[in-house]
Amino acid sequence: MAPSLALLILVGVLVGAGVVLVLERSLSRIVIGVSLITYGVNVLLLMAGGRAGAPPIIGQSEVWEMADPLPQAMVLTAIVIGLALTAFMLAMAYRSWQLNGNDEVQDDREDRRIALGAARDTVAERVTDDSGASLDEQAASVFDETEDLPAVKAPSSARSRKITKRPGARPDGGASS
Repeated sequence: MAPSLALLILVGVLVGAGVVLVLERSLSRIVIGVSLITYGVNVLLLMAGGRAGAPPIIGQSEVWEMADPLPQAMVLTAIVIGLALTAFMLAMAYRSWQLNGNDEVQDDREDRRIALGAARDTVAERVTDDSGASLDEQAASVFDETEDLPAVKAPSSARSRKITKRPGARPDGGASS
């Protein structure tokens, strides 16, 4: 069965609008955006489940008439998780409103430093552990550190294990009581 074009468009609109809202600075818009993305994914999961059918109870209908219960269970789980995530984000937005008087996400120091550097059109000098050598030069200088170690024979399993009995141990290996 082919999925409905209207449902596919609905999924695209919900997820697209959700992504746009998640990219905003206001926490309330981020909450609405995450909720829209959740709704879009839920509709997509239900579409993946196929057509509606009879209840999946053996004996009430034929197997080919039954609906697939797995997508329905996944959507129900996603609804519960989405509700918990929305409640958590709303609590964060309310606390931000109490502390700052607004629910806008603020820049941290690194964001400000990057924005100032971009405004000045300066690129920070690259700080890495690279030596600046080419791959050929690095490959020529790499050596195997295990070449200088003495060869060690691996002991055979029968000779290497010493079986010692603890005092009070049972013959079957269990601890005595």
